Amino acid sequence: MSNALQLPIIDLASPDRFSTANSIRQACIDHGFFYLVNHGVDEELVKKVFEQSSNFFSFPIEEKMKLAIKNHRGYTALYAEKLDTTLTTKGDSKETFYVGPLADGLNQWPLEEDLPSWRSTMETYHQKVLSAGTKLLSLIALSLKLDEDFFGKVGALNEPLGFIRLLHYPGSGDLDSSSEEVYGASAHSDYGMITLLMTDGVPGLQQICREKSKQPQVWEDVPSISGAFVVNIGDMLERWTNCLFRSTLHRVLPPRQERYSVAFFMEPSKDCIVECLGSCCSEAHPPRFPPIKASDYLEERLRLTYVK
Repeated sequence: MSNALQLPIIDLASPDRFSTANSIRQACIDHGFFYLVNHGVDEELVKKVFEQSSNFFSFPIEEKMKLAIKNHRGYTALYAEKLDTTLTTKGDSKETFYVGPLADGLNQWPLEEDLPSWRSTMETYHQKVLSAGTKLLSLIALSLKLDEDFFGKVGALNEPLGFIRLLHYPGSGDLDSSSEEVYGASAHSDYGMITLLMTDGVPGLQQICREKSKQPQVWEDVPSISGAFVVNIGDMLERWTNCLFRSTLHRVLPPRQERYSVAFFMEPSKDCIVECLGSCCSEAHPPRFPPIKASDYLEERLRLTYVK
């Protein structure tokens, strides 16, 4: 059972930063999701990223497996991940490719002769979305009654970890038919600070559930808006805000037709300490979580995701 949801639209280029910050605050308290427009990542580049993604995923599996995931970079095959670890079914019906921080030398790249300009396209996209995410974080800081440069001052942006995740969901006709229910991406909340997702517009697949603990769960459709990022809050930011901002459960239904999307996960620098913000706790609302190093938190969450 699902309804379509009207999410707030946030304009990253708006000159009225305080009004924008207030809109973000309301969106993060109510939904944990919003659309982001005027973000500075141009349409032509987005189109190229989708083309290059499709080119890679159309390769034979043995070619793709040459770039199998190491250090959270590279290719994961269909069913290799299961985001909802309570499910007894096989993994999620998607294949993915991860590109991480550009400076650390850990990325895996297809050969230039196989996919010309693939690497340069992904590197440009990484830089552009990281820049948009950094601007957005200054507005999120304002929305939490903090200085705009708060996340910079606590070391979150010294070497922020940006991860592109190319996603390919084969259409249901291309999957093994079996009686068990398999999701494109099973129900989960994201682990980090914020996620910026661009979709190819295939409708009616992404859904969110605003009340994690309520049964039965109520799922609402998130329609895509052409050229806008769908932004959501991750568990780490929920933790930082003492659960004021919600990291919302979401899932992707198995598409009838093939679908592509590109997620960008923005995480703090590894050594950044995530602890309850002063503006988010009081005597009545003491901190719910102890401080933790960002890298320790993420490693543990990722460890639980991969199908053994």
